[in-house]
Amino acid sequence: MSSRRTVSLLTLGCARNEVDSEELAGRLAAGGWDLVDTDSGEQADVVVVNTCGFIEAAKQDSIEALLNSADDGTKVVAAGCMAERYGSELAAALPEAQVIGFDDYAHISERLDDVMAGKSLVPHDPRDRRTLLPISPTERQAGRSAHVPGHAEAAPLPDGVAPASGPRVPRRRLAGGPVANLKIASGCDRRCTFCAIPAFRGAYISRHPDDVVREAEWLAGDGVRELFLVSENSTSYGKDLGDLRALESLLPRLAAVEGIERVRVSYLQPAEVRPGLIDVLTGTPGVVPYFDLSFQHASGPLLRRMRRFGDRTRFLELLEAARKNAPDAGARSNFIVGFPGETEEEFGELVSFLEEARLDAIGVFGYSDEDGTEAAGHDAKLPDEIIAERADRLNRLAEELMAQRSEERIGSTVEVLIEAELGDGAFEGRAAHQAPEVDGSTVVHGDGLRVGDLVTATVTEALGADLVAETASGLPGPR
Repeated sequence: MSSRRTVSLLTLGCARNEVDSEELAGRLAAGGWDLVDTDSGEQADVVVVNTCGFIEAAKQDSIEALLNSADDGTKVVAAGCMAERYGSELAAALPEAQVIGFDDYAHISERLDDVMAGKSLVPHDPRDRRTLLPISPTERQAGRSAHVPGHAEAAPLPDGVAPASGPRVPRRRLAGGPVANLKIASGCDRRCTFCAIPAFRGAYISRHPDDVVREAEWLAGDGVRELFLVSENSTSYGKDLGDLRALESLLPRLAAVEGIERVRVSYLQPAEVRPGLIDVLTGTPGVVPYFDLSFQHASGPLLRRMRRFGDRTRFLELLEAARKNAPDAGARSNFIVGFPGETEEEFGELVSFLEEARLDAIGVFGYSDEDGTEAAGHDAKLPDEIIAERADRLNRLAEELMAQRSEERIGSTVEVLIEAELGDGAFEGRAAHQAPEVDGSTVVHGDGLRVGDLVTATVTEALGADLVAETASGLPGPR
């Protein structure tokens, strides 16, 4: 009788979840589990669904994925943010799946062994993970006892498994290609009234710069050419290490790793973007001048009700400062419409901001109450039909504005990292202003190109947020 144990990982949600899944994959590989891709037709003994619990739509997607995975009788385990956020509540509501929390990650192999043996896992009761760490950021590194995905230590690793955080945390890539996410921190100390993430992700914890660089070196050795730095709030990196400028010193180190062509940072809080960080993002070779700014709105009074800072004028000044150093810098943001009490005038302030901001990518979300958030108890809730109407209006404007921004780039020179071959001399990749998954892409026509090449090309056409470009000589530029 075969003792082979197989597991499949299904990841929903953001890039941070993707990194967490690769940590789980590494730990499972170290525990003797074989990872299989169910898309290839092979059935796994256990399917682990790394769920998303950010907004209602994401939670519904997670539930559907769990039910679909269990439909043929396969053993299913719910992990990730939704599982952590609801714990025993989710287990009671969804008996088709076993539920684990973040503290189970360090023992994932043993947990799945129990599932294979027919044992029922005991799900955790939901709790506020911010209470598990000291209030003072500088005391967290020494006082941390709770598991933070991507931050703990494990046993010695087999070949092909990466040291994801320090010398002992495993990571195994689940997808190839020249781009990889690299987590620099977990958790958040901000108290935005609409957001539940800090309660289930916990307080802010930075990874040590040396650990991040070591993982970058491992990724480069695996063929990665672009690092996409992810966290809940990258501009807070280093606050718990006693160095508020830690990101400014980390970026040049990562860009200097042999084999790495580009380093890109995600999720910058506008109120925390300092002039020195702008200088590093726009003036460091290998660091992409890309600004993923969490604006959320542009009306000052409404942003205060969200417990956030800034307004239309300050945000435009921030974009102007970035473009003064790098005129072609990429910029993207997400926005919430229909927040409790949002007036037509405040919505109009947001519209005016977008018309002036010249953003490359715009995400629009209609407000919805989230369990445990302050805003869920706010008065002056807008009717669903008004929220939907404003979201539709802003989405249509966003599509038009993104298309206009792309058209501005026609005739310009861009550097594109080739990620896929389309055939007939066409390749797909992303220019410096295009981040993976969330932004548009660029189709490059040229000869002699390969996946992983960083090529210089001239933009010839804009298709919405996407671009078409041609290489000058048909050959990749210097590497």
